[in-house]
Amino acid sequence: MKRATIAGGAFATVLVLLALAAGYRALNQDVQPAAATSPAITPSTTPAAAETHQGFLYGRITTVDRATYEGRLRWGGDQEAFWGDYFNGSKDGNPWAAHVPPERLPKERRPIEIFGIKIAEREGQIDLGRLFMARFGDIARIEARGREVRVTLKSGTVFNLDRLDASDFDDGVRVWDGRRGVVDLDSLWIRTIELLPAARLGAAPDRLHGTVRTRQGDFTGFVQWDREECVGSDELDGHTAAGKLSLRFDTLRSIARRSRDSALVTLLDGREIVLSGNREVGQGNRGIYVDDRRYGRVLISWDAFERVDFSSGGSGPAYGDFPPGRPLTGSVTTRAGRRLAGRLVYDLDESETTETLDAPSQGVDYTIPFGLIASIVPPGREERGAQRARVTLHSGEELQLERTGDLGEGNAGMLIFVDGGQRPEYVPWTDVEQVDLDHPPAMYPPLGGR
Repeated sequence: MKRATIAGGAFATVLVLLALAAGYRALNQDVQPAAATSPAITPSTTPAAAETHQGFLYGRITTVDRATYEGRLRWGGDQEAFWGDYFNGSKDGNPWAAHVPPERLPKERRPIEIFGIKIAEREGQIDLGRLFMARFGDIARIEARGREVRVTLKSGTVFNLDRLDASDFDDGVRVWDGRRGVVDLDSLWIRTIELLPAARLGAAPDRLHGTVRTRQGDFTGFVQWDREECVGSDELDGHTAAGKLSLRFDTLRSIARRSRDSALVTLLDGREIVLSGNREVGQGNRGIYVDDRRYGRVLISWDAFERVDFSSGGSGPAYGDFPPGRPLTGSVTTRAGRRLAGRLVYDLDESETTETLDAPSQGVDYTIPFGLIASIVPPGREERGAQRARVTLHSGEELQLERTGDLGEGNAGMLIFVDGGQRPEYVPWTDVEQVDLDHPPAMYPPLGGR
C-alpha cells in the first residue's frame, strides 16, 4: 500500500468545492434520507422481533453542523462492516525516529533513471513514513481536524493521520439511523465518530463465514471476498454463456477456482455455474480476507486460492471482546549476544499488543497482532540468502514467513526502553538475532486461537 499525496494547493481548492457539495447533500439528507440498497432500521418494541447482531459496527456520528446519527455503520456504503475489519490511513510523521541519531538509521540505495533507463544509484535514508492500520474493535473515537484525522484507541493512544493522503475516512460512512433511516454521510461533513457496542438491531444481513482452502492449508473464519463483500446481501458478479449474472452470497454454497480467469460456483440448491469475465472471479480479484482466530487475519491471493465452502458463523466478536491494547514488552537479543529487555517499539512503528506484524508466505499475507506472537527470529548471518524468518505464536505454532514487509530489509530496527527508562537503546534490524515478546493477559483473538 503506497502513499498517494495530493498537492496542497489543488487539494485546498477541491476541498472547498467538495465541502459545499457535501454540505448540500448532507443537509438534504436531514430532510429526506438518501436512498440505499439496505432497509432502514425500524425500532421494535417486541423483544422477540429484535435480534442482537453484536459483531456489526455501531456508533454515533456528529456532523459539522452538530446533527447526530446513531446506528449500524458501514464504511464507504459497502465496505468495512464489522469490529474485526481494519481502518487504514497514513500516519502524520514518525515520533519514534527522534530517538535515533540520523547517522544510525538504515540506508537504502535508490536508482537514478532517465527515460526508464537506470544510469546510477544514490544512497539515502529509508522511508520512515508508516501506514496506520487498526481494527475498529480497538478504536474508541475518530475525529476530523482540518488537515488531520485523529484516531483514539481504547488504550488511550492517539494517532494523527495525514488527511492529504488516501485513507478509509475519505470513503464516508453509511449509517442505519433509527429516526432518519439509511443515510450516506460524506467524510467532509463528518466531525466525529464515536464507536459504541452494537444495540439491538431489527434487521441486518448474515455475515459471510467459511473455510478457504489453499496450497498452504485451510483457513476458517469470517470471509471478505475481493476484500469487500462480507455479508449475504452482497453480490458476486460475473459472466456466463447467457450473459452477465449477479448472485447474492447468501445463495452460494461454495466458490472454486476453475482457471486463471474463471470460477465454479455451487448454489445452495446444488446447481453449478461457471462465472468468468470479471475481476471478482479471476486474476483481478484483490484477495480473500479470512479472520482466522489462530492468526488474526490472512489475505489469500487468487493464485493461492483453491475454494471456499461457506458455513454459518454468527456476526462475530462484539466491541467489548476487544480489550484495550497494552505496551509491547519483551526482549531483544543481538547478534553480538546482548540481551535488552523492556518496552519495545518494533520497526520504529508498532508499540502496542493490538498492532500487527505483516508478512507473506506463498501467496498468503498474514496480519498477526503482536499480542499473539511469542518470538521472531530473522535468518542468521550464515543464511543471509534465505527468504524465511521464523515467527512462533503463543499457541506454539511456528510460521515460516518471507523476508519482506515487517520482516524485510525495510525494517527500521528496534527501540528498547530498558527497565522503564526514558531514553531507549536502538538496535538496527540487521543486528537482531531474536525478539521475544511477553504474554499479554488478554487479547482478541484469544491467545492460542481458542
